[in-house]
Formats: sequence, C-alpha cells, structure tokens
Amino acid sequence: MIMIKGAVGKKEYKEPFSKGIMARSLHITDLGHDEAYEIASCIENKLLEENISEISIEDLAIFVTNYLKNYVDPVLAEKYIKWRNVRKSKEPLIILIGGASGVGTSSMAFELASRLGLKNLISTDMIREVMRKIVSKELSPVIHKSSFNAYESIRTPLLGPDPVVEGFISHVDVVNVGVEAVIERALKEGISIIIEGVHIVPGFIKEDLIRKSNVILFTLIVRDEDTHKSRFYSRCRQPWVKRSLDNYLSNFHLIRKTQSFMIDQAIKHNSKIIDNVDVKYTIDIMVNDIIEKYGGSYDVRQESKGNNDN
Repeated sequence: MIMIKGAVGKKEYKEPFSKGIMARSLHITDLGHDEAYEIASCIENKLLEENISEISIEDLAIFVTNYLKNYVDPVLAEKYIKWRNVRKSKEPLIILIGGASGVGTSSMAFELASRLGLKNLISTDMIREVMRKIVSKELSPVIHKSSFNAYESIRTPLLGPDPVVEGFISHVDVVNVGVEAVIERALKEGISIIIEGVHIVPGFIKEDLIRKSNVILFTLIVRDEDTHKSRFYSRCRQPWVKRSLDNYLSNFHLIRKTQSFMIDQAIKHNSKIIDNVDVKYTIDIMVNDIIEKYGGSYDVRQESKGNNDN
C-alpha cells in the first residue's frame, strides 16, 4: 500500500493513495472520467514499480506532473499543475455565471461545481427571493417581477428607448446589492463559491470586486433562437418547475432582448461570452479559463527539475 504524507498546520498525517481522488484531480485537465481513472491506475503502478511506499503530497504532484509530461501529454501536465496552484491558493475562488433565462446557467453551474469539486453554489433567484421578503412591493416593485417583465413595474419616466431593457437594468441593479454581499462575505470568510443567474451582468458588480484575479465572470448565451426556445420545453417538463411553458414562450421576445443587452455589456466590459450549445464544450472553456487566469503561467520543466527520472 502506498501512503501519502500531508500536514494540516503543524500536524502531520498519512492516508492511503486513492485512485478515485487522483482521477478527480486528473479529470480537471480535460481527461474523461474513464481515461482519468486509467491514468490514475497507471500512476499507482508506476509508484509500486519504483518501490515507493510513502510519498509526500508535494512529491506526488511532481511525480504525477512528470508522468503526464513523459507518458501522456505535456499540455495536460501543465494544466494539472496550474490547477494545483488554484487549489493551493489561500484566496477563495469566486465564479460568476450569468445569462438570460433559459440559457442554462443553473445546469452549467452544477456541472462546473462537480468538475472542480466545489461545494458552494447559489442562484441569484434565491438572493432575489430573500430580498423580496425584506423589501416590500411598494418600496421596490421591480424585484417582485421577473427580470424580463420588470418594466411593467417602473413608476418613473423612462430614460431610454427600450422599456424592457430599462426594467431589466432596474431589476438587476437592486438584486446586485445582495449578489455583492454574498461575494464580499465569501471573500472575507475564504469560501469558494459559484453564483449563477440572470442577475450576473458585466458592468453591474463593483469594479473593485470584479478586478480581483480570483473573481471570474462568464456570460452564457444561446445565439440560435430555436435552440434557446427548445430549452424551455426541456425545463418545463421537470415536475419542480412552477412557471408554465406558455409564460416563457409568450415572453420569449422579451427574454431575447435581455440576452442582447447582456451580450452588449459583456463585449463592453471584455467579459468571456460562451455560446452554450454543448455541456462539455462550455465546461471545458470555463475550466481552462479559470486555470489560465487563476492558476498563473507555468512551465512544467520547472516542476520536473527535482525528479527527472520519473
């Protein structure tokens, strides 16, 4: 049995090598589940071949990096060590996923959390619900409407040519007070979290928060109208969905307007836009972007200097 040595503070511990845990780490590098597990098994066999019965976490990372570089793919080795840099960081990872209703922010947030091993995920709809309980309809009528028909509650003269966009802006602006509070709390407590929903719009979150290297924002879209509309058919088949399909379809043109506004904002603020037509495609882009932005630049040859024989 191979034992892995680690430390929490000044206390040292040992635990058995786990192919499952290793496979999850390798899965981050774009490897499929089966391939990641197969390579994890090969790494275990390689350790046994070299009569290594005990190894520190740091030395194991070097060993794995060298194995990937020499026997699999140097690009995967680089991604693996960059992800380790992300995991070792003392700063929490805050991932923001925005998109119009029906584009799949909830599904992608769940998939991304599973891929990255993150346990904390919250929807901006939940934040809005809390705010609805605190703020009366008389005080802030826009948050008591959906994001796409909030314009119906605007009581002041319109400032722009499109009431739908203006209502959406007012709606997002109010809910972002709660969104920013969650971000600030997560940063203060050191809690990694994914926040997703229609209220995550580039340009609306405080600049001092969004500029942080560990706060990463994605805007999901569905460019094709028919594909976007079909998402509502899939969603409304679920027993937990309270809104009717007719409600979404009758307001579809309004939802598309909010998406157009979000695209304009993302372009204006240089935010990552992803056409969410395929789960793997979207998740791979997000993971790679997170690794590149937060994992930092890296050369696998540096990690290999201490162990060139593996």
